[in-house]
Amino acid sequence: MASRIGLISSVSVEGEVIRRNLADIHEGVHCGLTFQEGTVYDKSVVYLISGIGKTNASRGTTFLIEKFSPGIIIHIGVGGAYPLSGLRAGDIAVAEKEIYGDEGVLLKDGFHTAEMIGIPLLIKTPKKYFNEFPQNKKLLKMAVRISRVIFHASNITVKSGPFLTLSTCTGTVRRAREIQKTFHAICENMEGAAVAHVCTSCGIPMVEIRGISNIVGERNKKKWNITLAAENCQQLVLGLLKEI
Repeated sequence: MASRIGLISSVSVEGEVIRRNLADIHEGVHCGLTFQEGTVYDKSVVYLISGIGKTNASRGTTFLIEKFSPGIIIHIGVGGAYPLSGLRAGDIAVAEKEIYGDEGVLLKDGFHTAEMIGIPLLIKTPKKYFNEFPQNKKLLKMAVRISRVIFHASNITVKSGPFLTLSTCTGTVRRAREIQKTFHAICENMEGAAVAHVCTSCGIPMVEIRGISNIVGERNKKKWNITLAAENCQQLVLGLLKEI
């Protein structure tokens, strides 16, 4: 069991269920980062709200690691599912890897990753990381296995696959199709690759779990369900916390 478990999300709605289950709570704020320490199932947990975007996610994850020394980090939240993923609003996606979708070169024939630039985003000898950052396989498998128990009697689908992190949310069907063709991702978000980047750099095992709030394409918030996505995600996270 990890000595302490770090949880991070970008906004508060993504952690409301977690906070309701925290006991022995101590709250704090550091440079605009809000965090709560406590216990869940007698396990030491610290939950941090980073704010949206890669920069906020990076600084939040770095603070979480340097201040609290978690044994593992679980990145939680909501995200959009790409049309060919087979996921719907309320379903769950678990990351197999995280991909930076902006860092690279845009040419006439399309997007090329940072590998074309020739400068890695991270070097941990002998490994060079360009756009892709891994998830912990043990935590990934555990999350998928536990999801089958938690949601076995429901119509909620849980899938694992590549996640894509972008600074600009996709708001057209055409762009969604282009992204799917390039990256083969199942879920779009604005923070995941940055969290995975920092965790890889610091050697902290992590897993990213997101509830699906909408299908990526034409932007229509009437079809979104952020509350359901966040709640379903956190139910799986609570199940994972119980077993870690």
